[in-house]
Amino acid sequence: MRQFAAGAVLGLGLMFAHALAAAEDAPAELACQFKDGASWSYVAGAFQSKTPSPLAFEIENIDLEGQTAVLKTGAGAGTVRIVRAINANHFLEVVNEGFLNLTTVYDKDPATGVHPAVHSRHFGLIGQPVFAQYTGTCREKRSE
Repeated sequence: MRQFAAGAVLGLGLMFAHALAAAEDAPAELACQFKDGASWSYVAGAFQSKTPSPLAFEIENIDLEGQTAVLKTGAGAGTVRIVRAINANHFLEVVNEGFLNLTTVYDKDPATGVHPAVHSRHFGLIGQPVFAQYTGTCREKRSE
């Protein structure tokens, strides 16, 4: 029984090390697209949902050790914080008025060559709570 337990611990340790190594090998720049999702706003005492418009942005200057990156949209750029996880990196943006955006980029899918990703927005509009959740992918951005 001890050999099984030792083998299981060793196996888990190797899986964790592999997962951490994969997250360590994250690209320095990503181009992300989110075509699917849902948005909810709180109106007249209840949340109402609708389909949001697709969105795209880039994450550049990814510094996993320093836990910072730059998120670029058509409207401008801003610094984001990185929270590292097993098989993923979370990019946390605190926008004006203290609202939050969170993008989780998972390790590259070897079958498709893209990084599955989820983007969430938590904000308010004219005093009403609004949040959105998107699914999409990020690709390694190649320098030109």
